[in-house]
Amino acid sequence: MLNMEAIKKIEFSKLAKIILISLIGTLLITISAKIKIPFYPVPMTMQTFVILLLGITLGSKIGLLTVSLYLFEGIFGLPVFAGTPEKGIGLAYFTGPTMGYLIGFLIAVYVAGFFKYNKGMINTFIKLIFSVSLIYIFGMFWLGTLIGWDKPIFQLGAQPFLLAELFKMLILTIVASSLTKVKKLFR
Repeated sequence: MLNMEAIKKIEFSKLAKIILISLIGTLLITISAKIKIPFYPVPMTMQTFVILLLGITLGSKIGLLTVSLYLFEGIFGLPVFAGTPEKGIGLAYFTGPTMGYLIGFLIAVYVAGFFKYNKGMINTFIKLIFSVSLIYIFGMFWLGTLIGWDKPIFQLGAQPFLLAELFKMLILTIVASSLTKVKKLFR
């Protein structure tokens, strides 16, 4: 029978593991934001890929914690966002044109982590497309609010990235069922 001290050690160990995993996750998001891969029609970062990857592997709750921590790191001035520190840092950068996309990361990681990926590749692909679409919906909503709805919001805020997103979602579709096995380690 476990006594209270043993239970506290187990709980602390689990909490320490979750914090460490979340910090590693924020590092992965940061790296994915900084590396630009030549792609047509615009260079591609792997940020949305990593956001959904974290959702799939960590689950909705720990994935949400990880992305929240990443956003707080950026809001508090760490140069974790794409284009930082060159385009500004902290809350000023966060509330700029990309804020909707960044908020969309929270929703997308949660949804991607909530889904089960054991019903075949087409089903997985549809779930991933839905998840990544949430990033763009929030992003375009904020962009339209910020620059005005009279501008071509879809052409500015989504269209240039669609081919790259399709490519990333195809890769995730192929590896998703393997990644869900990792999720069991975090329960």
